[in-house]
Order: sequence, then structure tokens, then C-alpha cells
Amino acid sequence: MIHDEVLLNWIEDSYGTPEELAKVLDYGIEMLFYLEEDTFDRKEVQQVVAALRGLVKGLRK
Repeated sequence: MIHDEVLLNWIEDSYGTPEELAKVLDYGIEMLFYLEEDTFDRKEVQQVVAALRGLVKGLRK
């Protein structure tokens, strides 16, 4: 419960609303599509995208 409050306070202080943070995370996902080859391992990038998508979905609930 305390962790939820801390997270919500951080989101509100930094982004205003969970939806605004979701927009920033969506933008981050889009940026990952333009990575240069051999910058990161493909699996590493996929793991990051999956984590970001999970956060975005959770924030929009």
C-alpha cells in the first residue's frame, strides 16, 4: 500500500497523471524502433519493450 502511494505521488509530481507518464513511455517504445543495429542485443530490446508496454497498460487501467 505504501509503495502504491509513493509511486502515485512520484507520477503526479513528475508527470501530472498516469496517462501523461503512459504517453512518455509510449514515446520511448517508439524510439526503440529507431535504434541502430548492433547497439543492443535484440532480446534485450524486446525485454525492455515488453516491460514498458506492461507499465503503459497498467497505468491506463
